[in-house]
Amino acid sequence: MVDLFSKEWMARFQDEWNKEPELARDLAHIKFNSNIAYGFKGESVPRGIIHVVKGKVASAVDYDAELCGWEINWDLRAEPEDWHYWFKNPPGMISVGMAYTSRKLVFKQGDYAAMIKDPRIAGPFVKSFLVMARV
Repeated sequence: MVDLFSKEWMARFQDEWNKEPELARDLAHIKFNSNIAYGFKGESVPRGIIHVVKGKVASAVDYDAELCGWEINWDLRAEPEDWHYWFKNPPGMISVGMAYTSRKLVFKQGDYAAMIKDPRIAGPFVKSFLVMARV
């Protein structure tokens, strides 16, 4: 098994993201560009980060601030067991909201409330958990 958010895991995530039409296509339609980091609660830096350009992941790496130099727009954190649970049971919109409200899913960077109110971004956000489950 590949370590969660390692270089290898992030490369697989990039591949799965880019071949999921409801994710890459829908975000390309709104010209979505962002740097999205993923990691564990209690750690000072994320484990992995993706660089999204017009909806597609242009690059996905294990996080090293000095090497990648990308400004983080979104930084999602959870306990490893919660990440693994969501990969086995991809959450829907309500489950994601409950995870956020109960602080199982923490946004160290980014505005969850604004994002979830925009269906052009909220739908793909939830879809990204399904994509993670394929890695």
